[in-house]
Amino acid sequence: MMTTEDLMTLPQGDLRLLDSESAQRLLASTELARLAYVAADGTPRVFPMLFHWTGEEIVFCTFGGASKISALRARPDIAVTIDTAGMPPQVLLLRGQATVTDVNGIVPEYALTQRRYAGQERADAELASLDHPDMQMARIAMRPDWVGVLDFTTRFPGSATAEQFAQRGR
Repeated sequence: MMTTEDLMTLPQGDLRLLDSESAQRLLASTELARLAYVAADGTPRVFPMLFHWTGEEIVFCTFGGASKISALRARPDIAVTIDTAGMPPQVLLLRGQATVTDVNGIVPEYALTQRRYAGQERADAELASLDHPDMQMARIAMRPDWVGVLDFTTRFPGSATAEQFAQRGR
């Protein structure tokens, strides 16, 4: 098990940053993830989405026919951020390739996501309203191949120290 001190010395991009307290807290949170990808017309897009962390991959679910499905298949490189608005901000940055799988019915992670974000009762109602024979969804999954963590107490942008970050702009 890595110590907090060990995690503080890891460079941005190291997959072991997923084990940091900040990363684990954000992956278990109900914050929205922002999924960045390149649309079919070649322009960048960022889309806020609910997500589920399996312990190995971040999973997003969307309904069949969404334009991002074909865009992600054509250009699977994506970036994801999950962050808090409070001070000091907590930020998890992920990069990797999306794998898109068509699903007849409800994607299992969609049900888990709904329960985490909305609670059992509301999730059950939402899932019941979607449970019909012609339901088509897509499971968008990414195993991170690059991880960054910013907590603005021990990890700062540009790998700066707390002292260097305090001197920014001077």
